[in-house]
Amino acid sequence: MSLAIATRYARALADIVFSPGAPLAADQALQEVKSFEALIASSPDFQTILLSPAAPAPKKRNLITRFAAELGISKTICNFLLVVMDHRRIGMLSEIRQALATQIDERTGVAGAEIRSSRPLEQGEQLAIESALARMTGKQIRSQYAVDPDLIGGVTARVGSQVFDGSVRGQLAGMRRKLVQI
Repeated sequence: MSLAIATRYARALADIVFSPGAPLAADQALQEVKSFEALIASSPDFQTILLSPAAPAPKKRNLITRFAAELGISKTICNFLLVVMDHRRIGMLSEIRQALATQIDERTGVAGAEIRSSRPLEQGEQLAIESALARMTGKQIRSQYAVDPDLIGGVTARVGSQVFDGSVRGQLAGMRRKLVQI
């Protein structure tokens, strides 16, 4: 349920930043939401006020406006934060930001990839993997790399719900399936 709500707010903001003549770029909007989210996370007192139903709405609005100005947040994002607060969804700002990042990626043709390898990969290897994934998915790839000591060798990559298994374990499992069919 909360994912659907967060996605609704993110989609609305994405519609604004992708509209012709938008007042700010999508990446800038995402960065500004991240900045405000970091401010909330770094100040337990501010977080308590924003999340408390006992705190008066005008006080919350004034604080959001003041801190947004201090952070250099645009009027568009400040207004968005006020709407989120007015609808008592400020506690979901992290989920909204994540959904906004997903919306931006979808609209710009970028796919996130989680790539795991048995050892740290050199830059040339990373570029080759990203290039191959881009060809297979038809999207630009933004990768996150991790070393997985459980892998014997090779690489696995997850792009969305799709998994590409180039690990030794995956190749052995493929051979086992073929041998069982014979």
